[in-house]
Amino acid sequence: MNDRETTSPAEVPPAKSAAVSRRALRDGVYDAILEKLLDGSAPPGSSLGIDPLARELQVSPTPVREALVQLEHTGLVSRVALKGYRVAPPLSPDQLRELFDMRGILEVAAVERAADHADELLPALRVAHAQHVLAAHNVRQRRGTGEWPPDFADMREYFAADWDFHLTIIRAAGNRFLTEAAESLNAHVHRLRQTAHHGILDMDQALREHAAILAAFESGDRDHLRATMRDHLSAVAHRVSVDG
Repeated sequence: MNDRETTSPAEVPPAKSAAVSRRALRDGVYDAILEKLLDGSAPPGSSLGIDPLARELQVSPTPVREALVQLEHTGLVSRVALKGYRVAPPLSPDQLRELFDMRGILEVAAVERAADHADELLPALRVAHAQHVLAAHNVRQRRGTGEWPPDFADMREYFAADWDFHLTIIRAAGNRFLTEAAESLNAHVHRLRQTAHHGILDMDQALREHAAILAAFESGDRDHLRATMRDHLSAVAHRVSVDG
């Protein structure tokens, strides 16, 4: 039997397999810390010690340190000299205004460009909206059984479906730099969710507004399309300011 016959084509080299395992561990630690940020167990301003987190998660300090560095880049945590990592403070009123101003600039531009590809966009956008509706249904089921606030898995599914609706439009605009700029805002939206169940409490309004955006794409009325996106972002900004 020759060497070619003794080695499976699908066999993963040991070095590559180890790298995949380390990355999977780091990603798992990242998700666990992110859950603490979103479920309120690590409130804004609280300390995120590497060694205590490693003991809690039953891992070595290395993947915890890597995950915190990654979270620092998102703005969800900050590193203080000689004090280590802390949960970032809530967005200030000025930061919120700037965030929604930036979203308006990017997302209105995105719908204008995506309208040129509406026929290709619409099937994916209908799927994205249906996934958002389903995620909201799962959260409502939790509410109906008295399990409130919903657990992290339901919250994460809902938030991801909400943002994916927007990203489906943004990516259809066909501009990679616009997409990169928009995706970078997602971390700041996470910061908004650190201190409130925003996005969970306004589910019905958000679903209606997304349905209106979908209908505007279907109508082909570009002026109406721009207006529905502006109205949606303005309504979200208003709900955030009221909830805050």
